[in-house]
Amino acid sequence: MNKHELLVPAGNMDCLKQAIYNGCDAVYLACKNFGARKFANNFDNEEIIEAIKLCHLYGVKIYVTMNTLIKNNEVEDFLNQVRFLHKNGVDALIVQDFGMICLLREKFPNLEIHASTQANISSKDICELYYKLGVKRVVFSRELTIYEIDSIKVPIEKEAFIHGALCISYSGCCLMSSMLGGRSGNRGECAGSCRLPYSLKKDNKVIIKNKYLLSTKELNTYSKIDRLLDSSIYSFKIEGRMKSPLYVGFITNFYRHLINKEEFNTQEELDKLKTIFNREFTIGRMFEEEDNNFMNIISPNHKGLEIGKVLSYDNKKIKIKLNKGYSLNQYDAIRFCKSNKGFIVNYLYDKNDKLVSSITDIGYVDNKVELNEIDTIAKTQDYLLENQYSNLKNKRKIDISFKVIAKYNKELYIEISDGTNTISKKGNTVEKAINSPTIKEDIINKLNRLGDTPFICNNYDIDSDDDIFIPVSELNEIRRNLVIELIEKRENIKKNYIEENVSFKKNNKTNDKYINTYFVRNEKQLETCMNLGESIIYVDDKDIYDKYKDEYDNLYYVIRREKFNIRENLKEKNLVSDYADYNNNVVRGNYTLNVTNIYTAYYLDKIGVNNICLSVELEDYELEEFINLYKEKFGNCNFEILVYGRVENMIIKGNILGIENNNKKYSLIDSKNREFPVYYDGINTHIMNWEHKKLDTKNLVNKCNFRYDFYEEDSSDIEKIVKKI
Repeated sequence: MNKHELLVPAGNMDCLKQAIYNGCDAVYLACKNFGARKFANNFDNEEIIEAIKLCHLYGVKIYVTMNTLIKNNEVEDFLNQVRFLHKNGVDALIVQDFGMICLLREKFPNLEIHASTQANISSKDICELYYKLGVKRVVFSRELTIYEIDSIKVPIEKEAFIHGALCISYSGCCLMSSMLGGRSGNRGECAGSCRLPYSLKKDNKVIIKNKYLLSTKELNTYSKIDRLLDSSIYSFKIEGRMKSPLYVGFITNFYRHLINKEEFNTQEELDKLKTIFNREFTIGRMFEEEDNNFMNIISPNHKGLEIGKVLSYDNKKIKIKLNKGYSLNQYDAIRFCKSNKGFIVNYLYDKNDKLVSSITDIGYVDNKVELNEIDTIAKTQDYLLENQYSNLKNKRKIDISFKVIAKYNKELYIEISDGTNTISKKGNTVEKAINSPTIKEDIINKLNRLGDTPFICNNYDIDSDDDIFIPVSELNEIRRNLVIELIEKRENIKKNYIEENVSFKKNNKTNDKYINTYFVRNEKQLETCMNLGESIIYVDDKDIYDKYKDEYDNLYYVIRREKFNIRENLKEKNLVSDYADYNNNVVRGNYTLNVTNIYTAYYLDKIGVNNICLSVELEDYELEEFINLYKEKFGNCNFEILVYGRVENMIIKGNILGIENNNKKYSLIDSKNREFPVYYDGINTHIMNWEHKKLDTKNLVNKCNFRYDFYEEDSSDIEKIVKKI
């Protein structure tokens, strides 16, 4: 096994071929459903079969992303898709949904499962949990440092992102797109809310206006490749299932050279990369990038490679001067940085105003955009580079060897091997040569006619007598048949398909009495809720919890989200937001556990979380159906539903907005003038939803607990809200 795997995205078949031919070890892609990039082209079932065969032919592993949250009415379709993929030889599935991970491990024991970064792999505790469940690999949250990753001594494969677009929120924890427009990032429908402009307000005064305050730079860790190669990370993952085939091919080739420690001009290649996609680069949280170097608040778009400046212009042409070492070619795309205008260079002129195909100093382009100011120029598309990567022939070959035994009066024997598979065929009885004998060089020459096949041979073992004759047609036919059989053997690598019947034990426990639960942010809110009758209260302030825990028996501590060591920070009673094995602790589950199907609830109960707040992404009618279906299949369980409160839309590592610690007087304002409360707790930035969630509870009475989340409400507000609902 390689020490490290280069794992590359494929949003369509062209991207897949670019990934393979440019040197990836593995690819990840999605079917038409259940992938976290719903708006990529993705693969239908027929294309998936073709993709599996092509990958396996070249010794590339293929992982299919089924990394969305699954609703109850989708479970059977999800399982049918899994059956199809497993039977056709996919190497692993990348899964987010906890219930589906657990179910698949029991139902398909011979199917490899990787826990997606969407499953919020941000602690050693969740690694330990998934290892116990039989998960082969975890894909770490981008927020973990390389030192934290190396410190996790769980014997599970480690995968981490090394290049590509970054989510500003912890993956699997972003509800922004869902709360604003009903397009759930957890369901593959992210609308990219983080790439929109926002203003920052403090105490009703705008202090930053209309900037891209949540837009990150692109992750690029090329400068840290030696540290990565020395790390415990096995799989180096590149983001980009929405990217072009050129991007996929180039970035695969770029990191293949770096991993193999092959010499090439790094700066020249970086310049090429900037023409393909560049929103500026960051080494990311893995290498502890500072907040101010992590963001690009000026623009979320491709800015290209700056190559020169405008010297003069008129209404017909623009005179330009290129920076030393740069060129501009006909059919390149350029953009003028100040005006943000750009075009394809259909006609290019040298300094003497003659048509040329390329310039390296001074020249002219047509003024197709009515440029009327002196500006700098960026190249945003490189025509020659695109042509280079559109030619995929002879990009990747598979080493094979031939063995030949050609003895007089015995059957001809020819064997082909790729190091793993060996196939042999016998021919006719070898005869004496009458005129021109067949010598070793003749045999090698005929076997070496591999043409457009994926193979190349530099190793021939020829054991032949002198003065023999083998017909050319026989050598050609045996070679063709051996190659066909080897291709077929490589293409059809599959694990044994095993499907077990999973039995679910129906519990006979009785439900707790249904009461209200309250999430409070300060001592005054706590005291108010303590006087509202029997209830459960959650508090995220450790000092307040310690002060009141003995006075109020139903007080639970809200452990901070994204703790690297979860169980070490538990109190006597806890509301937990992340996955871990909680069997020896008193815990209730927050809505951040993303419970959208009854199997997630069932398996959470098995690991000790038996009071669960259902996902805020479920529709009102789905909540009632969920509770009824769970009771029918598994028995009783204690659920709660958020009926009032601001949903936490994002949790972000660091202080990206530069705001005061624990000052709740800040807010973000979007282009529709919606105001999102935001605060920094000393470690993470939290963005709350602009409006309060208010649920119609008439169909849920006596079926679950009603939960209220309070943020800025005072005592009078709380009493009115609880009384009204």
